[in-house]
Amino acid sequence: VSSDGALIKKPLRGAGATNMACQSSSPYPADKTENLRSLGAMITFGKLRILDLGDLTSDKEMELMCPLNRLGHVDIYIVSHHGWSQSGSPALVHGIAPRVAIMDNGETKGGSPSSWDIIRKSPGLEDLWQSHFSKEGGTAHNVADPFIANLAGPDAGNYLKVTAWKDGSFEVFNSRTETSEHYAAAH
Repeated sequence: VSSDGALIKKPLRGAGATNMACQSSSPYPADKTENLRSLGAMITFGKLRILDLGDLTSDKEMELMCPLNRLGHVDIYIVSHHGWSQSGSPALVHGIAPRVAIMDNGETKGGSPSSWDIIRKSPGLEDLWQSHFSKEGGTAHNVADPFIANLAGPDAGNYLKVTAWKDGSFEVFNSRTETSEHYAAAH
């Protein structure tokens, strides 16, 4: 859906509705870094839809999502830019209305409180998972411990793993807790 600074021109199948979340998103300054060239992909497996936009920044997200939502809704959103505040605009996150978001942040990289707040307020969000506890987020802007792969302190190398089924159901496994959360297929 994005590559080398270019974005898809036409909505994906089932997408293309007016994105009401654009009204609550302010314009963002044009990104002049290599991040505007990020490869973004909509991954489908049967009925499951996963969005990963890499480090695409909010200005490009706005182009992709406003005024029409060219992506539609997703089951899983791999949080852009490690959850850093330069990405993850309300137009994108609320427009795609993910059921589950997975933030691949580090303890001191990403996990910005403003991004966390946008994700938590997304319509239809069931759970947010984090790779690491975010120092910047503190206790107010981190999920409950069972949803974090690596708690504060030395990085233990724990991971989150998604297992998917073609009917659209999936589960997220936390290697630290050795537990999984199952998500039924969307209706």
